[in-house]
Amino acid sequence: MNYQQEFSELIDTVLKQNASDLHFSVGRHPTIRIDGGLLELAKKDILTPESTREFLSLMINDAQKKIFSERRELDFSYAYHDTARFRVNTFVQKGYISIAMRLIPTRIKSFEELALPNILADFCTRPQGFFLVVGPTGHGKTTTLAAMIDYINHTRNDHIITIEDPIEYMFASDRAMVDQREVGVDTESFPVALRSIFREDVDVLMIGEMRDPVTIAAAVTAAETGHLVFSSLHTNNAAQTIDRILDTFPPEQQGQIRSQLASTLIGILSQRLLPRIEGGLVPAAEVMVADSAIRNLIRENKVHEIDLVIETSTAEGMISFNRSLTDLIRRGEITLETAINYSLNPSELQLLLKRR
Repeated sequence: MNYQQEFSELIDTVLKQNASDLHFSVGRHPTIRIDGGLLELAKKDILTPESTREFLSLMINDAQKKIFSERRELDFSYAYHDTARFRVNTFVQKGYISIAMRLIPTRIKSFEELALPNILADFCTRPQGFFLVVGPTGHGKTTTLAAMIDYINHTRNDHIITIEDPIEYMFASDRAMVDQREVGVDTESFPVALRSIFREDVDVLMIGEMRDPVTIAAAVTAAETGHLVFSSLHTNNAAQTIDRILDTFPPEQQGQIRSQLASTLIGILSQRLLPRIEGGLVPAAEVMVADSAIRNLIRENKVHEIDLVIETSTAEGMISFNRSLTDLIRRGEITLETAINYSLNPSELQLLLKRR
């Protein structure tokens, strides 16, 4: 088999079918994900240990092969000519190599093109603060962060630094100067890179993901010391996000982090990508704006009351997840069944629909 030709054909299939992911798993046909569902490419040969290993070899260098051999898993980015970039994770399962490739669009879309709330632009104008984009894996967090950073890139004369593992979207400096650092390539780790940012004259910082207490503490401190900080977390909504951050720290440190969060947090966007009636995906989003009421709830450890504040603060630009779902139903974007399946509180959703 000509592995290079076969691999190129698979990448071309991803692009032609507008797929989001490409999977290699021994014993199965190569598989792509379209509109959230997996589809095996039955016309392609079933993958063998040799073919999967050869496909991986086409994407990584000798240094990466050594790391993969030692750790049995590896994150990296892969550029396919000038037409596509992928975020790739390769791992070992039952002794065989598996590969998961996520397509990264070459063009960064605007808030309007992504159907995201307009209020996101307001967060991008803040001089400092801490903003989080949260949600499950595969629901567009990285794409939303890229849109926010790109908005700043085109509207502010600032120095932007991103710390990513791996680098996904590529930014071309415009009004801003954008430096992108990849963990394992440009810096040893998130904590090491974050220690350096205070000496790099940075205005805006984007951290790919909050992974540990050291990273979270450094991000909050950066926001506290005059920087605008963006990051992501795998949580379901704003209240859970705050609880997750606090629970990451030992009890004796939680009071300090709670106080820092109350003073630095400017907002949280929680999003899901839902199947659209006419095909494709559409985002549903919860938006929390950290106003005085939210800050007081965080400071007083009454995080469980945040959902109610979001629901009753539409005038401040807040959006509850159920209201977002209701709007999508009213506009004919999604079905009632889809909304109920994704809602974190289906009974409240039903009440909202009856009122409107």
